[in-house]
Amino acid sequence: MEVINTVGALRERLGQKGVVAFIPTMGNLHAGHVDLVRVARASGGAGSCVVVSIFVNRLQFGPNEDFDKYPRTFEQDCERCAAAGVDIVFAPDESELYPAKQTYVVEPDDIQHRLDGEVRPGHFRGVATVVLKLFNIVQPNYAVFGKKDYQQCRVLSNMVQQLNLPIKLVLADTVRADDGLALSSRNSYLTAEERVEAPRLYTLLQHVRDAMQQPAANVASLETTTMTTLAANGWKPDYVAIRRRADLGVPTAADRSLVVLAAARLGKARLIDNLEITLSEAV
Repeated sequence: MEVINTVGALRERLGQKGVVAFIPTMGNLHAGHVDLVRVARASGGAGSCVVVSIFVNRLQFGPNEDFDKYPRTFEQDCERCAAAGVDIVFAPDESELYPAKQTYVVEPDDIQHRLDGEVRPGHFRGVATVVLKLFNIVQPNYAVFGKKDYQQCRVLSNMVQQLNLPIKLVLADTVRADDGLALSSRNSYLTAEERVEAPRLYTLLQHVRDAMQQPAANVASLETTTMTTLAANGWKPDYVAIRRRADLGVPTAADRSLVVLAAARLGKARLIDNLEITLSEAV
């Protein structure tokens, strides 16, 4: 495995490669990232080059968010990448990726203002901008993202489609701990007691999914009840929302492909999760 720190060196190295499968990360890698490596290798096929970038992107953090405190574990990340069979780790510093103030940005469509975008204004602009920069640098055939960041996946899928990028996005299922908690770098913020409580989020999403199968299901009531339950157990929920998968809009009675998304703070950790819901055809 090679560790490359500059754009020029990476481009030179990748010029000697064939099919490239790419996983952008902010580091602090866990088993979920390792699974993305497996998906990337399977997508690219035998002989493909798997590239993982590690870069904590300032543009996607708000002024009062955890940019400075975000866990940085570079040596351990490289060990995980090597063990998982990654070919290249691209680890630029901030001056390499942003040699000048980034005044040209990607402005996503209206999805960026919903849900997480309402709570974190400008977040998806920062995500889309750095991902497009990385795509231009790496020029992958495949790019792999986890569905845990469901709204991010929708934003990036739309970007790839509307800008006619020659990249196939591969969206991998969320990897969970045995008790259902979605793996996340921010899980490291949880205390021992909070870690015991944390799986409640996924359990409640499962309850919403099951309740939505009932003919009398009420979307607004389910959202409110779930947020109330979280708050009663020490969480500070930002939202619980049942939406259309395609555009994260409010569903109509005719919509069958839905997703329930949630974001809530538990102590110092802000956890997000989602669960897709497929309703039976209306009679």
